[in-house]
Amino acid sequence: MRILKEEQRFNQTWLIILILVSMIMPLGIILGTYIKDTSSFSIQELVLIIGSILLFSGLIFIFKLKSRIDEIGIHYKFFPFHFSSKVIPWHEINKAYIRKYDAISEYGGWGLKGGLFFKKNNGKAISVSGDIGIQLELKNGKKLLIGTQKQEDVKNILNTYKTKIKNNV
Repeated sequence: MRILKEEQRFNQTWLIILILVSMIMPLGIILGTYIKDTSSFSIQELVLIIGSILLFSGLIFIFKLKSRIDEIGIHYKFFPFHFSSKVIPWHEINKAYIRKYDAISEYGGWGLKGGLFFKKNNGKAISVSGDIGIQLELKNGKKLLIGTQKQEDVKNILNTYKTKIKNNV
């Protein structure tokens, strides 16, 4: 019995820089306004506004994609959208393979994507970074792509369980 576990977060340097830069302007405006006229906000309002900016800017860092591949199937959980793991048993999978994808042109970016506004025939995608994913084609015709940073490990474990897909166990 082989098991592969992976956990990913939004921790790209470019994203952190973008969030920091986007926080500077509103914080600068608010602090500049307060310094010019201390009666424009009470101390409580100032602390609440600054705290809100910091809180909402940092929310993206609580997002976490967990995936697991084992003898049962492929498990995934994208917190805070999923509070428990979703499981796709091997017998529901028609094909499972690693592929390179373009998050922006195929799915509209990273995160929990697909369906409503973007190319529906691509199915859904759950990813936090990169351009490599586990493409699942299900027996019900749906598609799901789960991002991975462990391309070789995933290839090896999918190879281990390929008979479960083919034999419908």
